[in-house]
Amino acid sequence: MQHTSRPVVSNQPGPHQDVARRVARAIENPLRKPIATHTLQAFEYAHTWLQTQQAPLILDAGCGVGLSTRRLAEQFPSHAVIGVDRSEDRLSRDHGELPANALLVRADLVDFWRLAEQANWAPERHFLLYPNPYPKAAHLKMRWHGHPVFPTLLALGGHLEVRSNWLLYVEEFALATALVTGKQATIASLVPNGSYLTPFEAKYDQSGQTLWRLQIELERA
Repeated sequence: MQHTSRPVVSNQPGPHQDVARRVARAIENPLRKPIATHTLQAFEYAHTWLQTQQAPLILDAGCGVGLSTRRLAEQFPSHAVIGVDRSEDRLSRDHGELPANALLVRADLVDFWRLAEQANWAPERHFLLYPNPYPKAAHLKMRWHGHPVFPTLLALGGHLEVRSNWLLYVEEFALATALVTGKQATIASLVPNGSYLTPFEAKYDQSGQTLWRLQIELERA
């Protein structure tokens, strides 16, 4: 099925001028808000499951309906793949049985990442696939690289991969990552050739949009 999706439109002509300030603030003032009870319970369940797997971890952050989690589990059968999303509606959609090496968890990512760091999780791979771009300049703080949890996200380490149909998003993400870690991420266009990880990836590609992929190897903090 062909899709029609409009490209991201923003009032920003380039990377946001406040990226550095937001990152510095996140480093200097670590997030301390209380962990939501439902996310704590979800994390404890995921942690127990992960221990039974005895396999390297792949974290699919913001997994939506969970198709990406299923496909990653199929691509990496010797890994344990955990998909996390805050929407019960998205996670409850029927896309068939999960592979034995996959788990879907309903949780707030902000809290889940902090719990993962506290539990010394060290994902071998960490995916952020087509996060909400929040394209208005006023919404920088809602993008992951403008959020106070950003240093925690990076502290988990591993091979981090971010995909987006908005080049500016991955450029800002790379800038913010360099400010935190001193390491440079690579950014390149992505051609899926029909092998899509998410429904958004299929929709954007079939609409003729260029897809972008950021990759970086991070050390566990």
